[in-house]
Amino acid sequence: MDLIQAARARGQSALSESEAKEFLAGFGIPVTREVLAKDLHSAADHAAEMGFPIVLKASGAKLVHKTEVEGVVLNLRTAEDVKREAERLLRIPGCEALSVQEMVKGGRELVCGLTRDPHFGPCVMFGIGGVLTETLKDTAFRIAPLTRWDARDMVTEIRGKKIIEPFRGEAAADLDMVCQILVTLGEIGLKHGEIMEVDINPLKLRPDGKPVAVDALVVLKQG
Repeated sequence: MDLIQAARARGQSALSESEAKEFLAGFGIPVTREVLAKDLHSAADHAAEMGFPIVLKASGAKLVHKTEVEGVVLNLRTAEDVKREAERLLRIPGCEALSVQEMVKGGRELVCGLTRDPHFGPCVMFGIGGVLTETLKDTAFRIAPLTRWDARDMVTEIRGKKIIEPFRGEAAADLDMVCQILVTLGEIGLKHGEIMEVDINPLKLRPDGKPVAVDALVVLKQG
C-alpha cells in the first residue's frame, strides 16, 4: 500500500510532513535530511549524528500548521537544547513524534505548489515563500501539464524575480532544478486525482543555488 492509500485508510485528511516529503522525494523533488524520533533522548542522539545546528519539529498527521502551535524550533546547537525543546514539543496535542532535520543554510525562500481548480483542474503555483508568502502575494500560476518553458516563464513572471539572481555572496538559483520541480508538481496533479493540494513552503535556496523543500504539505480528497 502506498503512502496516500495508507493515509486515506487511516482517515487522514493530509499527509504528515514526513510522509509528504517522502512522497515528493519519490518524484525526484529534493527534500531536507530528516529523521523521526519518538522521545527526547533519541532526538538528541539523531541530532548529534546529523550534526548541529538542527531544526526540531513536532510531527503528526493532524499537525498541518505547526508554526501556529509553536511546533517548529530552529537553530538548535546542543543535545541539551534538543532535549529541552523536545520535551515541550511532545506536549503539543497531536504530536506523535519528533522530526530532526538539517538546518539549511541560505537566505532565500520560495514557495511552489499545486492546487486543484474545479474548472481548470490541477494548477501549479510559484512565488516568494516563507513568512512573506501571505504578505506579498507575489505568485504565478499555470495549468498542468507544464513544459520547461512554462515553468521558466512562471519563475521570471513574479515581481520579486531578482531573488533567483546572485544574492549576498550566494549563487544564482539553479533554474533547471526549480523548473523541474514545477513540471513535476504538474505531473503529480495529473497522475493523482486524490491529491487536492501540495504546498512546499519554503522551498529554500542553498548558498550554491540548489533548491530544497524545507517544509511540505499534501492535502487529500475526502470521501
